[in-house]
Amino acid sequence: MMEQPVATTRTGRVRGTAEGGVRRYLGIPYAAAPVGERRFQAPQPHDPWEGERDATLPGPTPPQRLRDIPGLDITPLIGTGWVEGDDHLSLNIWAPDGDAHGLPVMVFIHGGAWVIGHKDAPGHDGSALARDGVISVAINYRLGVEGFLPIPGSPTNLGLRDQLSALAWVRDNIAAFGGDPSNVTVFGESAGAMSIATLVASPLAEGLFRRAIIQSGHAGMTRSIPVMQRLVTKMARLLGVTPDTAGFASTTPAQCLDALMTVSEPRARIDLRDAEGREPAFGLSRFVPVHGDDVAPLPPLEALKRSAGAGIDVLIGTNSEEMNLYFVPTGVKARINGLLAWLILRRVQPQARKVLKAYGRAGDEAGSVFAAALTDLVFRWPARRFAEEHRGRTHVYDFGWRSSACGGAMGAAHGVEIPFVFDTLDCATGPEGLLGPARPPQAIADHMRALWIGFARDGSLPWPPFDRETRQVYDPSTRTAAHEAPMAAAPFLP
Repeated sequence: MMEQPVATTRTGRVRGTAEGGVRRYLGIPYAAAPVGERRFQAPQPHDPWEGERDATLPGPTPPQRLRDIPGLDITPLIGTGWVEGDDHLSLNIWAPDGDAHGLPVMVFIHGGAWVIGHKDAPGHDGSALARDGVISVAINYRLGVEGFLPIPGSPTNLGLRDQLSALAWVRDNIAAFGGDPSNVTVFGESAGAMSIATLVASPLAEGLFRRAIIQSGHAGMTRSIPVMQRLVTKMARLLGVTPDTAGFASTTPAQCLDALMTVSEPRARIDLRDAEGREPAFGLSRFVPVHGDDVAPLPPLEALKRSAGAGIDVLIGTNSEEMNLYFVPTGVKARINGLLAWLILRRVQPQARKVLKAYGRAGDEAGSVFAAALTDLVFRWPARRFAEEHRGRTHVYDFGWRSSACGGAMGAAHGVEIPFVFDTLDCATGPEGLLGPARPPQAIADHMRALWIGFARDGSLPWPPFDRETRQVYDPSTRTAAHEAPMAAAPFLP
């Protein structure tokens, strides 16, 4: 029979499984179920339990609804969708089998545009990290209406408060699994990385983690509370309720998902631009963190300038062709013309014509220009701006390995680095795999995993920190660092 190890947390004992040199504890609640009177409220401690709680199954996930990408399996990145159940504020732990103590801890926050995703997606299974001597943790947090709509009468940034609650649970309990609570690295991708970038600058996160790895994320994708009130009003109208806690509490999660899907349509009429005419999420998500509360008192980039998070070591980076994930499988990159590119971009960027001109060259196809410009505007340049403004030690990477998916057109798209970091290449390889039909180089996965673990262990990395003059950026796929000049997107973003 499979071994079933038991660990003792502050709320009770949990029983997991052990196989292949790894102990797994799945679906451990870090906060009380956010239902009933606790819905739309800050996370609360979970009640203690008697005996041993079964931690052999993942458990429920936050309410969400997936949309397919034609011809592409994105399950490794975001999982299989909503598994209904109340206790979805939970986490998974992977630990090396044995009695080791004081191991570095890595806490992963998943992506999914703050509306989809969960801790159980196969692409970020923490088993390989555990076998290499790390305590790996993955967390759920509230999404969409439940987590990122600033409803009057409720605390703002509930999804971020869930993340803070999970990190506090790790601090208080991870020693029972062999981890060092004073050596925690939080890492994440996409919306998870954007969340982490916000937490680096948050006064509420002080002391909860020592290092941060920000994969395809940055500090520029938040909105002010007044701007987000436009979304509150729109959602309330769609649901037929008052725009306050009482109104939204009268709905079901499924009804909220219906309204979320409606408002997320590209043709949905809602203006979420800031005073300068920029839409910081570039239409990728209506639901984002807000600044102007106790979680993020200032826009995170402004907080960094004032030395927020200066004591946290940061590894931040991007993939060199991020927007291909959105534009290649959908056919946008192949079919879009210059006029349509301008019409789309002008809805989120006031200097759209100048942006496209800055990225266009004679003979360039409109789709390639559009994808390159959006890659830098949405991901790559804001990540460099984070590195410029962070007052602590900061290293920057840019992942250039090109996926052969979609007939070779996918390239170094958004999300392709995740299976390399976690050594989960098999689940993302195949006819509809994000990494393409042929298995990618194992040597790159081994190197990236070693980089991430080395950074989590003691902050070490084999290339110099980033500064405004030398601008050293490392490509893990080629193991080379080089000077990177400011991008053409620089004049068009804060």
